[in-house]
Amino acid sequence: MNFTIDYDPRAEQQALQTSPQDSPLMAELNPAQREAVLQTQGPVLVLAGAGTGKTRVLTTRLAYLIQSGQAFPGQILAVTFTNKAAQEMKERVSALLGGTPIEGWWIGTFHSLAARMLRRHGELVGLGSDYTILDADDQVRLVKQLMEDRGLDTKKSPPKAVADKISSWKDKGKIPAAVAPEEVGDLANGKALEIYAAYQERLKTLNACDFGDLLLHVITILKDPKHADILADYHRRFKYLLVDEYQDTNVAQYLWLRLLAQGTGKNGASNICCVGDDDQSIYGWRGAEVDNILRFEKDFPGAKTVRLEENYRSTGHILAAANGVIAGNSARLGKELFTSGEQGEKINVHALWDGGAEARWLGEEVEALQGKGQKLSDMAVLVRAGFQMREFEERFIQLGLPYRVIGGPRFYERREIRDALAYLRVVMQSHDDLALQRIINVPKRGIGDATVQTLNIHARARNISLYQAIIDLTQTGELRPKVKTTLMKLIDDFERWKSLIDTTHHAELAQQILDESGYVAMWQADKAPDAPGRVENLKELSAAMDEFESLQEFLEHIALVMESKEGETADSITLMTLHAAKGLEFDTVFLTGWEDGLFPSQRSMDESGLKGLEEERRLAYVGITRARKKAYISYVANRYMYGHWVNALPSRFVEELPPEHINVRAENGLYAPGRSSHWDSSGDSSGTSTTQNVRTHTYSTEKSTADGALKTGDRVFHDKFGTGTIIHIDGQKLDIEFEEEGHKRLMESFVSKV
Repeated sequence: MNFTIDYDPRAEQQALQTSPQDSPLMAELNPAQREAVLQTQGPVLVLAGAGTGKTRVLTTRLAYLIQSGQAFPGQILAVTFTNKAAQEMKERVSALLGGTPIEGWWIGTFHSLAARMLRRHGELVGLGSDYTILDADDQVRLVKQLMEDRGLDTKKSPPKAVADKISSWKDKGKIPAAVAPEEVGDLANGKALEIYAAYQERLKTLNACDFGDLLLHVITILKDPKHADILADYHRRFKYLLVDEYQDTNVAQYLWLRLLAQGTGKNGASNICCVGDDDQSIYGWRGAEVDNILRFEKDFPGAKTVRLEENYRSTGHILAAANGVIAGNSARLGKELFTSGEQGEKINVHALWDGGAEARWLGEEVEALQGKGQKLSDMAVLVRAGFQMREFEERFIQLGLPYRVIGGPRFYERREIRDALAYLRVVMQSHDDLALQRIINVPKRGIGDATVQTLNIHARARNISLYQAIIDLTQTGELRPKVKTTLMKLIDDFERWKSLIDTTHHAELAQQILDESGYVAMWQADKAPDAPGRVENLKELSAAMDEFESLQEFLEHIALVMESKEGETADSITLMTLHAAKGLEFDTVFLTGWEDGLFPSQRSMDESGLKGLEEERRLAYVGITRARKKAYISYVANRYMYGHWVNALPSRFVEELPPEHINVRAENGLYAPGRSSHWDSSGDSSGTSTTQNVRTHTYSTEKSTADGALKTGDRVFHDKFGTGTIIHIDGQKLDIEFEEEGHKRLMESFVSKV
């Protein structure tokens, strides 16, 4: 049976006068956690470091507010980022209060709570209470209609890009009238703002809104002086606001919270409690504003900041390494994670020759750990970019190690890879109907479902392939002239590509097919956040093909790979991106690809400068703190990325790892990190290694005094680039002007003095 706890002001006074320390809710809290729960009056920012018991603090605070009589459930607005988190919070608070469900909650995601408000007040922004919410596909479809009405080319300016731009304006809390002209750019021939305004009007006609409108409409209503009574009503309703993951809020979410928090509390103070970690703000690319949490004390004068720094997840060495890396950020409030538990093992840092060596080393290390009794499900491999997964997946398959990919499909199951493979299958075997049907209109060629149906009917009636049906019908009059011309060109392209199989290297042929078909250009024109990653995956596919003698051998390999699937219940190692790993934890974590340009991402730094670099550093911090007992970091000297081999430099984050908390192993001749110092191979090398020709390095505080030290102006030789002159030296990194290849930046160990 459900119950509602009635609010009694006298009970609140009595609760505040008695010692809250006596509450059984406080029994398992440490002093900082207890302070975060008991500080109920005025604005409170709980800086909850990774693994410091944030959820326990949130749920205990909710339970304490109710148990102490300071509020009943309907007087508390609690905001989470997922419906799952909201449900878990309800269940945990209910358990703390005796296990009986509680009615009257205002707890949920930003969008669900805003939708609840909009159902009550939608008529004030032109919506009926029975309004519908458009999904992303409907939004793009409507934008496309509006663009076509204006005669805009939807190929040059994809409707999805315009829809994404509209969503970004909404995430910033901007109605069309609030968008500055300089924010529009040349998107949709400079008419993106006009389309935004028309889009909003069209939504009103349809009695509909999209997800961005849920918050935007409520903000519009609450800000309007004509509706001051509505805002005042919510101020009376809510005595306390609680917000989880505050570092991930965008501008619209921030504005909504600020409006609702104005009237809570006594003497003008706001009873808003925000829980978050500025060091784990990693979603700037999707609109999150780390500045929201950084300026909390300015937004809410008199705010109390409580730091949760005692970590219950990781060992001392892991935490110290994470602290050392994140200390490089200037835009942070500052805290230092610590543990009362054991120091554990130092972080293992491995330098390897290339991506293949990295995958072999990692596979061997996983097998060794498994041999010692560790479950695969307690291990995770974290990558910065999706294309990195391919080599690890293939290595796991070769070794027979079950694995699962979190946050997306396996490499060869990704949409762009399946499309590319379909092109290759048709080139290799023109009668592969399934492959041809998959890409016959990808990228879009104006070949609709009706045309495909006509082709299939013809093929089945004559027991021929779809490919042959196209050839047949392009010679007759069943198809429209424009469609017929398009299909004839497609067949001509396939015939030309087939003729090149014996004379062109299969990896080069694949690249030629994807370029000439327009498939790569399709993704390059796509403005979706994941589009660049899809282009990188296509380039990684070409790299994979280099390892095989022929196109046929490669396609046979893929067929076997696609068949290698383990059941959902199998003990499996987890493979995912760093972004997908937030909120998870594992006994052992492998952090791979720590090279400048890959991690930190060059794209992030180019687009956002220092702000982008600091978000990348926070991502490194998140990655390290996923590990409970054991962490590995690896980087390579040569990486195939962006369609060619690059000489990789170790990530600056490797340099920022405190030397006393890491063990470094580098293949012979490879650079091992050390700030203004160097790594000396004369230290203890008794530890075993799973990589051949490996030396164990220990940190030396002495400067290198070798007689043969290189200096600016020296002539050097490189096996690939030839002879050049050193023009700048940064530690062991050399800027060299080569006679034939121009400027390159390399590690000292890769060149010899002439």
